[in-house]
Amino acid sequence: MPKRRSAVKRLRADAKRRLRNIRIKRILKTTIKKFKTLVSNKNIDEAKELLKKIYSQLDKAAKKKVIHTRTAQRKKSRLTLQLMKAALKTTGAPA
Repeated sequence: MPKRRSAVKRLRADAKRRLRNIRIKRILKTTIKKFKTLVSNKNIDEAKELLKKIYSQLDKAAKKKVIHTRTAQRKKSRLTLQLMKAALKTTGAPA
């Protein structure tokens, strides 16, 4: 346990930040899971709407340094690719 005031304050701040990061990651993961189930169930229109929300969440998480910027970009790219492939299989035309 730290003894100095600054170290005690840093410990409190780190705990708050950790809880915030966990909350943001949990929300992001559940939204991505929801998106993947929509894509697998061929609900392309709903998946498109959810993808916009995921883009926003990923950008905010990267801005707050919860996840790395390139990780957010990679996830956006892969999710978009999944949606495009599912749209091609369903209709034969790109989304």
